[in-house]
Amino acid sequence: MLRPLVILLCLGTLRHTSEAVEAEKLADKKTCGDEECSYVLSMATVLDDFIGPDCRFINLKKEQKVYVYSKLVPEEGGGVFWSGSVYGDRYVDQMGIIGYFPATLVKETQRFREETVEIPTTNADFSCA
Repeated sequence: MLRPLVILLCLGTLRHTSEAVEAEKLADKKTCGDEECSYVLSMATVLDDFIGPDCRFINLKKEQKVYVYSKLVPEEGGGVFWSGSVYGDRYVDQMGIIGYFPATLVKETQRFREETVEIPTTNADFSCA
């Protein structure tokens, strides 16, 4: 009797984790290095610790390095957010996870792309898997 219950709980967990959670859009446009936002725009250094309020954001630690992939075009009265992932051997567990963070909490230290494109954001830009 316990075995079917465990199987059902596991299946429910798998089904739940595979569904994306949609969240409010932070902006209608973003600036990227290409149409797919696959090129790194710049490298930045984190100025202060940041704990993301939800799954759209990444947590940052002071002096961490961040690859910046896109910059949201702020709405009037809205915050300025960039997306990126942390960099460095110390943060291997976090590398490859892309999320948003306040642009005011980082200082760009190296630009990789001067030419950029502005493209519309989609709901997928702000959903969490």
